[in-house]
Amino acid sequence: MLTQGMLSESSGSVTGAGALLSILRDGQARTRAELVQLTGLARSTVSQRLDALLSHQWIVPADDAISSGGRPATAFTFNRGARVVAAADLGATHARVAVTDLASTVLAERRVDLPIDRGPEEVLGWLVVTLKELLVETGGSLCGVGVGLPGPVSHSSGRPVNPPIMPGWDGFPVPDWLGSRLGAPVLVDNDVNIMALGEHWAARRDVEHLVFVKIGTGIGCGIISERRLHRGAQGAAGDIGHIRVTTSDEVVCRCGNSGCLEAVASGAAIATQLSAAGVDAHGSRDVVNLVRQGNTMAVQFARQAGREIGDVLASIVNFFNPSVIVIGGDMAEAGEHILAGVREVIYSRSLPLATQHLSIRATELGDRAGIIGAAVMVIEHVLSPEAVDLVVSS
Repeated sequence: MLTQGMLSESSGSVTGAGALLSILRDGQARTRAELVQLTGLARSTVSQRLDALLSHQWIVPADDAISSGGRPATAFTFNRGARVVAAADLGATHARVAVTDLASTVLAERRVDLPIDRGPEEVLGWLVVTLKELLVETGGSLCGVGVGLPGPVSHSSGRPVNPPIMPGWDGFPVPDWLGSRLGAPVLVDNDVNIMALGEHWAARRDVEHLVFVKIGTGIGCGIISERRLHRGAQGAAGDIGHIRVTTSDEVVCRCGNSGCLEAVASGAAIATQLSAAGVDAHGSRDVVNLVRQGNTMAVQFARQAGREIGDVLASIVNFFNPSVIVIGGDMAEAGEHILAGVREVIYSRSLPLATQHLSIRATELGDRAGIIGAAVMVIEHVLSPEAVDLVVSS
């Protein structure tokens, strides 16, 4: 957000209507006079930019006029209903899709079991049909589509890159395929990245350094650094699921290597361990149900998985020094058992300075973190000052 003292017409900090909209996006209604004082712009310039934003419905007059003793002055506020956003969180075995407003409030949503290994055309075909149904239900003008995929994604192109659990998806042009059918720009990222975005946006926006760990069929990590998502040079940052766990060299991972964290501590790995011990378990949800039922073996395996994950995260805590670690994904629903194992090892293996104010918590958004993050990814793109200026000048 832009702040007073940084804004002036001469400095060029406010260069168009988009920057003015950035100020109003905090939800506070402001009059022309207040915006003039805040930005240092001429009143005529502020009026011109407000008119441009009004004509595109990005802002609306506030319900209550503000009076200073004379004629009430009109205040303006951000119009969160000006457009709608489509969001999709596609996991290994399920899909959740939603339509939100420009404040990421969910207007309508669907959740189904849908294996990602059915291939891009079947999965994305279902997504197109479902989103069109939701758009009919909600109404509104679609301004963009955000999609999270359970594998490595080149964010600049939106194409999956050698995803280990997504046969047929490698290099598939997801943005072009969806965009041509939905008539809107499409942004694609790794599912854990969008979960990190969603959690930070909705629950912890004041936190500068956050790590979001998804524990489900696989294990991944999203990194918020200085309140921004850190993707790395090629978009591969946070792939902790394939860090080697030295105590389990003999376990072969689906990536082809041995001893990966994912092969030892994911929901799928725990289910495999339980099944080998004669307990009926086929995936993360079965493990969670068994833990909730008090199955001793499931509880023990979940606690040990937390320790294995904590061992990897201890190195990340020492290296990155986050202030918050959020545990999400299906296995986060197993209660305190995973968290207890994670905390146990992190606090014993990390530097005291790094853990002095460290908080390790379960997700507050639950399984909605992905769709909120996918919506936020689009909202921040569509409402960037540059994008808004381009729209109002066309």
